[in-house]
Amino acid sequence: MTPARCLLLSSLLCFVLLPAVAAEEALMLDGEALTRVVPGSFYFEGRSGPTQSRNAAAVRFGEKRHVIAALVDTAGYSSDIRAKYEGFFITDSRIAFGDKELAAGAYGFGVTKESQFNIFDVGGNLLLSAAGAKDSATRTPRPLALLKENGGVRFYRGRSFVMVTPK
Repeated sequence: MTPARCLLLSSLLCFVLLPAVAAEEALMLDGEALTRVVPGSFYFEGRSGPTQSRNAAAVRFGEKRHVIAALVDTAGYSSDIRAKYEGFFITDSRIAFGDKELAAGAYGFGVTKESQFNIFDVGGNLLLSAAGAKDSATRTPRPLALLKENGGVRFYRGRSFVMVTPK
């Protein structure tokens, strides 16, 4: 194969494969785009709690794949629910949540002091638990954040985080 043909074939492959790679790039939502996707409240175990808008984050993978997370004001919840439930986590497509797989859906979440991320269905049943890590380099962590990293995002609750990547 001549060098010119090799270059042409390589260029063609780049143009064909590049959109597939770029489609999964994480785009952080803010401002009006964030406001449009974050619900104002969330239902969990028979109660609805208001979203803490200042502690909400969302990311879009490709055209229509979203991951949304926010803390919820759980003041009206019983102490046993508040002990396990801190906020909601919504995904409209299958994702890797740490070393686990999570189907599309709306979930409650809580994080232990040991950085264990627990995902619950809206009925309060534990669906999965994923080991997280501590980020001691963060000086003043936000209560909740999503930050881009290596084709996915780090889902932070304080200094604790777990990787979230599209499937």
